[in-house]
Amino acid sequence: MSKNGVMFQYFEWYLPADASLWKTVGENAQALADKGVTSVWLPPAYKGQAGINDTGYGVYDLYDLGEFDQKKTVPTKYGTKDEYIDAVNRLQACGIDVYADIVLNHRMGADETEPVSVVETKGEDRTKEISPPKTIDAWTKFTFPGRNGKYSDFVWDHTCFNGVDYDERRDKNAIYKFKGKQWNRGVDRENVNYDYLMGANVNFEVPKVREELTNWGKWYLDTTNVHGFRLDAVKHIARDFFPEWLGKLRSDTHKELFAVGEYWNSEIDILTNYLEECGNCMSLFDVPLHFHFFEASNSGGEFDMRELLKDTLVSKAPCNAVTFVDNHDTQTGQALESAIQPWFVPLAYAVILLRPQGYPCVFYGNYYGVEAMNGPSFKKEIDLMMDLRRDRVYGAQHDYFDDPDVVGWTMEGDEEHGGDGLAVVMTNKLGGSKSMLVGAQHAGEIWTDAMGARKEEVVIDEEGYGVFSCNDGSVSIWTRRSGSEAGDAGEAGVAGDAGVAGEAEVAGQAEVADQAVSESQE
Repeated sequence: MSKNGVMFQYFEWYLPADASLWKTVGENAQALADKGVTSVWLPPAYKGQAGINDTGYGVYDLYDLGEFDQKKTVPTKYGTKDEYIDAVNRLQACGIDVYADIVLNHRMGADETEPVSVVETKGEDRTKEISPPKTIDAWTKFTFPGRNGKYSDFVWDHTCFNGVDYDERRDKNAIYKFKGKQWNRGVDRENVNYDYLMGANVNFEVPKVREELTNWGKWYLDTTNVHGFRLDAVKHIARDFFPEWLGKLRSDTHKELFAVGEYWNSEIDILTNYLEECGNCMSLFDVPLHFHFFEASNSGGEFDMRELLKDTLVSKAPCNAVTFVDNHDTQTGQALESAIQPWFVPLAYAVILLRPQGYPCVFYGNYYGVEAMNGPSFKKEIDLMMDLRRDRVYGAQHDYFDDPDVVGWTMEGDEEHGGDGLAVVMTNKLGGSKSMLVGAQHAGEIWTDAMGARKEEVVIDEEGYGVFSCNDGSVSIWTRRSGSEAGDAGEAGVAGDAGVAGEAEVAGQAEVADQAVSESQE
């Protein structure tokens, strides 16, 4: 039987640095599988420059998965190599694919400095040189003494990079481009050329660098047996690299190796152009959709809900879209801070989980809450939606994005999955109702709000339509009431009266003051 997929990002930025995450995710593997999770995205497993406090994005040694005493620790923030591999095995035993977070753009925490001839470049235009050539002491030599050549004797030095952001000799921060080198081509055009991001910037035009990264990729797959990758900061990496790198790894392992790239840009044409130029070798996170959620959640009800899916990756290239609500980078205090307001989080998850288009990714911080910041948990709501996605998001789909405030859609269901469908209606302003088609096969059935917000019952008419409602600033998900059978006239009569009362109640909501909306959004 076919099954709708759900990815789960099993970490958030502010987790305690207690080396416990690998154990925790292994212990929760079966519970995740039971809820319909089909893949888990785990954070970077290798040693970062900040040792046990490093989230993994300040990558130091790609070969140290919590095995060597480097950066004043053996385990990473999340645990040891053995615990990581055990977690992968336990997830796989429950039928869950594992995607590893891979950071290839930069290195940080070098073991030695090297004298390098450089020029400073302008921050807002990296192609403009703003200083004469000079020699700096750059942290560019990585010898990994704690690993002592195990797995690879490759030494990263200044010939592997094209820029840094710190001169030890003068104790000065700037963007230094190495003399005689150019920034990588085929990168995002922000800052004219957005190759440089942080640390020692990897030069993907160097053949020995590409060869080493391919050798490491093969080693990583052989060692961990993961099913694919989340690729960090792809907008900063030459776009001809990943087709080559993924192609070699897929050919060598004879595996599909799913990959999703983080290309942080809200312009849909830039994302679709990237997919085309890299030969659709990966999916991308749907950043435009995230920003629609962000705008809607902060607009005080003024966002036009008809535009919610317009110019998003899931609408333009659904087969390459990984949809998400929040992630570790959008959290409060992070560089890409754009967290969705709590009141809108259930609406956003309904959009990504209760529609078949795209590959939805559930964020740990939304699911369990962010303990360090007393952030709310939406586990109850997300669990319900994952159950419904697993069982009901099938069959014919009908969209009703035809009103600036109240929108909805239905799924008719199919026989392969029991025939049950659902109806979703939501608003970022005042509540209301919509007449929507759920299919003539559901005629006479009694449907109720699985979210519990609306108390009336809806009877599906003989043509397969029902009038479905939602409250102010909320989402309601309507499904067939347990025990409700088509053609049960007795129940239908009672339910019909309740449905009329419900419509009257909705009509009354049109006069609710804007204050009610504000309260629903707090």
